[in-house]
Amino acid sequence: MRYSFRKHATYWGAAAAGAFTNTVFGVLRAYVLIALWQARPALGGYDVTDAVTFCFLTQAYIGPMQVFGGGLEITQRIRTGDIALDLVRPAPLLLWSLSEDLGRAGFLFFVRSVPPTIAGALLFGIGFPGEATVWAAFAVSFALGVVISFGWRYIVALATCWLRDDRGLAVMSLVLTTFFSGLMLPLVIFPGWLGTFARALPWSAMVQVPADIYLGKADIPGALGFQVMWAAVLLGLGALLTRAARRKVVVDGG
Repeated sequence: MRYSFRKHATYWGAAAAGAFTNTVFGVLRAYVLIALWQARPALGGYDVTDAVTFCFLTQAYIGPMQVFGGGLEITQRIRTGDIALDLVRPAPLLLWSLSEDLGRAGFLFFVRSVPPTIAGALLFGIGFPGEATVWAAFAVSFALGVVISFGWRYIVALATCWLRDDRGLAVMSLVLTTFFSGLMLPLVIFPGWLGTFARALPWSAMVQVPADIYLGKADIPGALGFQVMWAAVLLGLGALLTRAARRKVVVDGG
């Protein structure tokens, strides 16, 4: 984790540019949500301040949680055959990759999460939890969101062992994550069965659940338990796929 943090810190300029982009799009999203909530007050149990706070919280998630996908080198290493070296290391590939991803997320939290949040607070005024227990629960929920995001992205990346090209799967993952995580619109405004279905999926545990904990809209033990469940499921599936990949992977030319 420490070396991954240092490696990504080398590219602070790119991270700062990403923070600026997240802030600009956060402002645009905020105006859209303000217009929506002014037309439909109390939509989904949120008020205007909740909606704006949700907007900049989710913008802050994009970097650390790699919401748009990618962030792992496994896909490229499968294509080059370097994955063969990874599979014989004395460290499990899953935990090795998770450690690297946590180091990346730690650096991007400071560079790409904090600036958009500060900008949102200065430009629009966002809500802040008033209790230390909510802050602590949100910190745990945020970390679990990063782990869940990693678990999903690891499965998508490792599928390259079978597909040989992950680009189609990556696009599908991008669409599913953007829509069902709450990044596009809060899941609380999804109607009927669609809202119930969306909130039960792992993508909601990345974005919607940490935001609801922050906003005081969630039962904290139940929300954290939901995240722990999906983290365990995705990491377990990742471990099973890693075992299967050891028997499937072919290094071309060697």
